[in-house]
Amino acid sequence: MSLDYTRQEMMAIATGREIRDGELAIFGVGLSMLAGFFAQAHHAPNVRSITEGGVYGATPVGGLPWGIECNRLATNAVSFTNAIDALGFLVASGRCDVGIVGAAQVDRFGNVNTTGIWDSEIGPHFRPPKTRLTGAGGANDIACGCKRFIIMATHEKKRFVDKVDYISSPGFLDGGNAREQFGLIGGGPSAIVTTLGILRPDPLTHEFFLDAYFPFSSVDEILANTGWPLKIGDKVGLVTEPTVEELASLRRIDETGMLRRQ
Repeated sequence: MSLDYTRQEMMAIATGREIRDGELAIFGVGLSMLAGFFAQAHHAPNVRSITEGGVYGATPVGGLPWGIECNRLATNAVSFTNAIDALGFLVASGRCDVGIVGAAQVDRFGNVNTTGIWDSEIGPHFRPPKTRLTGAGGANDIACGCKRFIIMATHEKKRFVDKVDYISSPGFLDGGNAREQFGLIGGGPSAIVTTLGILRPDPLTHEFFLDAYFPFSSVDEILANTGWPLKIGDKVGLVTEPTVEELASLRRIDETGMLRRQ
């Protein structure tokens, strides 16, 4: 049976499937929050969620939260603390199991840019970007400190670039053991989940390869929308479609339907 769902819903469900029961997890605003709370509602009821602003142990009430301290979260939180506790204590210490972040640009080693788009190399001295973006927020802390993190991004060639213009949040930097050399406590990105499929890092080089594609996409489409020569995994395969139960759980979280778009 073929179900009616959007690419964003498939991406959110595929991301949520990466979350394990009992984990301490930190979610950003928007689709990343939808993916995280979907996991909690569907298969990981004991996920201990926290936001960058310090709202701990909440489940959304009345729709998907609009921010990290939205009343839809704060009304039933176990505790309501602050960003210093969330990012400075739990995440920076390596206690947080998993985080989810978005990306305006992402490269072959999972480095994320949410700072700006430049028309050429920045050079030795920082200069203003051609297009200024929203900034890293807490994503840099999540990328540096979480045991692993998942990147969510619309799969377009302009976003999936050989090298990001600016590293707002580090992935595996230039590959290999670069994270260890720079003393980053976290394990790095474990997956890039896109609107077309799932990429995972090679265990040695840490360059991302295509691991799986969605029912509505293909290997060729993904290759055409990636700005580097993307390698294909030996066991590349099709991601299972969302089940009726998964879609129901997802849509209970996003009950206003604001993220249910093509």
